[in-house]
Amino acid sequence: MSFAHLIVNPVAGAGQTARKLPLILRLLRSIGLRFEHNLTEAPGHARELARLAAGRGYELVVSVGGDGTVNEVVNGLYEAGGIPHVSLGVISTGTGRDYVRTIGLPRTFEDSCRCLLNGKRRAVDVGMVEYTSNGTVEKRLFVNFAGLGFDAEIVRATTRRYKAISRTASYLAGLFRTLLTYHNKKLAMTIDGELVDGKMCTVLMCNGKYAGGGMLTAPEADLSDGVLDVITIGDVSKPDLLWSLPRIYKGTHLTHPKVKLRRAKTVEIQSSERIALQADGETLGHLPARVSIMPAVLKIVT
Repeated sequence: MSFAHLIVNPVAGAGQTARKLPLILRLLRSIGLRFEHNLTEAPGHARELARLAAGRGYELVVSVGGDGTVNEVVNGLYEAGGIPHVSLGVISTGTGRDYVRTIGLPRTFEDSCRCLLNGKRRAVDVGMVEYTSNGTVEKRLFVNFAGLGFDAEIVRATTRRYKAISRTASYLAGLFRTLLTYHNKKLAMTIDGELVDGKMCTVLMCNGKYAGGGMLTAPEADLSDGVLDVITIGDVSKPDLLWSLPRIYKGTHLTHPKVKLRRAKTVEIQSSERIALQADGETLGHLPARVSIMPAVLKIVT
């Protein structure tokens, strides 16, 4: 059994992680897992801790928190060159749990702890966003999905105002607030060489199926198929968008005439407007951007 390093985000799950942590540590010791652990102290700290863990030669790094914690850990492993050599374990204690729902990992921390003793590994794809921030090009990996337009503005509103409540409730609160002021954006995209332009409400580039705390955003997505499910929602009106919202939870929105699904390895996006992006629920910079898939680069303990 390899020695594990746990990276714990105590504020994940609206503070539930901190309350569950003593139980998690006790259970891990009782089942015989050898580990060390660190608590994150601020946004971005999990990324730094993952870089250090990879540099110290850990073969198993475990994210304890929500989807955002997983994102930071994966980015830290990548920056340290550790993704080919490190397996990722996930103990999900966040509120949304969209990524673990997609991959089929246990949703209770008790089952997640026991899963770490499993020798099974699954190789999954990871997405990369190259975007503009303060005049420079930066990169960010995402495990679940990236988006822009209406989607990214919801993330911005949610992060600023509603982070302390549950993921689903915060997403809906951010959605309704964004709905009041948002206008559709004119975009020019190249999706695996195909030019797609016009006014768009939102664009989602999905590796996983779920987003927004349980929305079945990309019902046909596969974490191991080597492509992104690119979902564009065209120039819909606000009443139509609001009326169609329940369909996203059911995964039936793909039949809407202004919703298109394409599969691609690379998406390039430009606009004359200043348009923000998000990745795994974290706001990034702005367009222009290039989004691509990295096939089968991440090993997850299943």
